[in-house]
Amino acid sequence: MDVVSQNDREVLRALGRQYMEAAAEPRNTETIKLWKALNSGRMERPMVNIDQLPHHELESDESLMCRVTDPFWRGVERGLRRKLYMWRHFPVDMVIEPFIRIPMAVSDSGYGVKDLEDVLVSDPKNDVVSHKYRPVIDEDTDLSIITNRAFMHDDAETNRRLTEGGDIFAGVAPIHAHGVSFHLGIWDELTKWLGVEECYIMIKDNPEFVHALLRKLTDSLLAGIRRVNELQISDDAANICHCSYVYDDAFLPAPGEGKGAVTGNSWAFGLAQLFSVVSPEVTKEFEMPYISELAREFGSIYYGCCEGLSDRLDILKEIPNVRKISCSPWSDKAQFAERLAAPLILSYKPNPAFLATDVMDEGLIRRDLQEISDLAKKHGKKLEIILKDVSTVRYQPERLTRWNQIAMEVVKAW
Repeated sequence: MDVVSQNDREVLRALGRQYMEAAAEPRNTETIKLWKALNSGRMERPMVNIDQLPHHELESDESLMCRVTDPFWRGVERGLRRKLYMWRHFPVDMVIEPFIRIPMAVSDSGYGVKDLEDVLVSDPKNDVVSHKYRPVIDEDTDLSIITNRAFMHDDAETNRRLTEGGDIFAGVAPIHAHGVSFHLGIWDELTKWLGVEECYIMIKDNPEFVHALLRKLTDSLLAGIRRVNELQISDDAANICHCSYVYDDAFLPAPGEGKGAVTGNSWAFGLAQLFSVVSPEVTKEFEMPYISELAREFGSIYYGCCEGLSDRLDILKEIPNVRKISCSPWSDKAQFAERLAAPLILSYKPNPAFLATDVMDEGLIRRDLQEISDLAKKHGKKLEIILKDVSTVRYQPERLTRWNQIAMEVVKAW
């Protein structure tokens, strides 16, 4: 067994101290109360989070430069550095929990189909790239190539990580193992395997084949869910689902206090981004039966991402256990605020392109956030604002700091 070097230990322990100092700040407790109020139906004000950032544009900051050499612990180091950087520069309503998360040693076989892709890199420093997928499945494919998701837990390796982590952070920070969270968006897989245009054509010309594919993927994912529950490795204490904090009285009343490591006590998220340009009837036929079957396996569901959903909210509210629905920049936010079923949370996604222009228009950002705030108030809706999918800030990280300031001014005036 490799031994963690003294230098790596010192770096990690110093970071752990900074992390725990941040976790001890009283604002964490207050922010958790506010998230719980939102998620439990007693919103005091809209809540805000920032996630999915162009870290390659931020890492000129010395505090983000990794120094640990061990590959596994370098990943832990990177996560700590990024959270501390956000905490210092654009914390919005983020929470620093009073322990350090260590990933369990879990493997996932996937669906058994290998993607073929061409990649376009616009910035060589960026690990977020553009993909063009080449079809690997057609109507003559034997669908037995799609295999059941198989999860395996290396219990010995998990225990080794926890023992090593306990030694590294002894007297500095508690550690907490975290397990598996689920992405239920099976259409993301189909668009990679079939091609985007081909998906639309097949829905029209060969719906039976599309349903057969959806059945196969749903069964595969259900098998994976069952296996995770057998192993009891679901991440019931995850405090974020799809960039949104999920503290609430029912499932996560306090950091690390999940109700048991099975999916029935956990959050998952689903989406069908391909369906932005199809009718609600297509969503009803080709998404709802399958996402509904999967969603029943979880305690709570976040639904949607970048797709426009404002014209099909009456359909999506029927997803079992759904609690939050995404209002993306491609949704009609006025229609969304009016039509979203009252028990659900309106999860608003401001346009990240507002941070990518030659000169950031602060007035535009403020008007956008004020408009959704006013609409939510007018229609009595619970609101969160999630800035995500930020591909660039033009190497000006201070734009995120300023967005943070504007957003918090808007929501605190609620």
